[in-house]
Amino acid sequence: MRVDATRSRFDRYDQMTHKKIYHEPSSVTARDGEVLVDGPDGVDIALTPEAAEETSQRLLEGTMKARGQRHMKDYTHRAK
Repeated sequence: MRVDATRSRFDRYDQMTHKKIYHEPSSVTARDGEVLVDGPDGVDIALTPEAAEETSQRLLEGTMKARGQRHMKDYTHRAK
C-alpha cells in the first residue's frame, strides 16, 4: 500500500465529526477459502487469506502503538 494513500485516508478519518469507538471485537470466520469479517455498524467484508493476514499484522501494529500512546499520555517527559 502506498504511504500517501494511507495518509489521506487517515486524514479523512481525523476530519470526521462522528468518530465512534467500538468496544466489541469483530467476528471472524473462514468459509470456502475466504476470511469473513462481521463487525460493528454493518461492517461485512470478505478477504483472501493473504489480505486477512496482512490486515491482522497491521491491526497488531496499530494496537501496540495505541496502547503505548494510552500508557504514555500522562507522562510529562514525553517528546512533544
